[in-house]
Amino acid sequence: MGSLPEQEHPKEAFGWAARDTSGHLSPFKFSRRATGEKDVAFKVLYCGICHSDLHMVKNEWGNSVYPLVPGHEIVGEVTEVGSKVQKFKVGDRVGVGCMVGSCHSCDNCANNLENYCPKMILTYGAKYYDGTITYGGYSDTMVADEHFIVRIPENLPLDAAAPLLCAGITVYSPLRYYGLDKPGLHVGVVGLGGLGHMAVKFAKAMGAKVTVISTSPSKKTEALENLGADSFLISAEQDQLQTAMGTMDGIIDTVSAPHSLLPLIGLLKSHAKLILVGLPDKPLELHVFPMILAKYNLKPDIEVIPVDYVNTAMERLVKGDVKYRFVIDIGNTLKATSS
Repeated sequence: MGSLPEQEHPKEAFGWAARDTSGHLSPFKFSRRATGEKDVAFKVLYCGICHSDLHMVKNEWGNSVYPLVPGHEIVGEVTEVGSKVQKFKVGDRVGVGCMVGSCHSCDNCANNLENYCPKMILTYGAKYYDGTITYGGYSDTMVADEHFIVRIPENLPLDAAAPLLCAGITVYSPLRYYGLDKPGLHVGVVGLGGLGHMAVKFAKAMGAKVTVISTSPSKKTEALENLGADSFLISAEQDQLQTAMGTMDGIIDTVSAPHSLLPLIGLLKSHAKLILVGLPDKPLELHVFPMILAKYNLKPDIEVIPVDYVNTAMERLVKGDVKYRFVIDIGNTLKATSS
């Protein structure tokens, strides 16, 4: 009988792990690999709790491997660096986010999009290159390839830095990528949790007008007074949503519970963006009709025909001989004739 995976590495480690789908976490002794030539090892000082940790410990996505040490918002202080590490030294303040490995050779990896790499390795609950299972940041030490280590600025408290490694980047990235980072735009934020509150802060810092959309009236004061949002809408109150119809340049939807997208689409201007960053465990329904009605300046390819061609058109239609729609010119060719 071989040794257990958590005992295959030389460095003793200690953390908290879930053992089964109850999701109950308890103390767990395991081991980390020796620091490889491109690895950075660090003492873990803080680790955020992400909503996905909750899903994973309970195996709600069906891919959990036990024992499971969660945590991918990990920050701490470097204790050892490999011989080929160039960017970090002992004593540096560093962090690790959601991934610790990728193939480094596909198009995504070549374009700094390792998160889309088909062989991307998650920080915990995934199989590492050596075949062992990765363990996350609910633990005392961490080791990762320097490519997946980030530096924490001196003026940023480590505890507050932790959530930036998942919740923060998850909302910051789409605000930048989809051009919602410009002053004067109107950005909606759905859900005021770990991701949502950061989306409000970032969007405000970028100069946007921010509206929070929530199911919880109790969060109104927090949104407006503490986080600096400009307005607050209760998603279930149709009359409230009506006042904001067609006013938003983009919406960041952070909700991880099943919910309707239809009211959100109505809030958007034409050519605006609805960005989903939550992870509901059931598929969301997307009603296409409202999106098509006014949002895009699309035109079908048509062949305009006189009404007396209609029977030939029908025959051609049966054969699929049309690109892509016949349109009868009623106004010019439908003439009343005396029978």
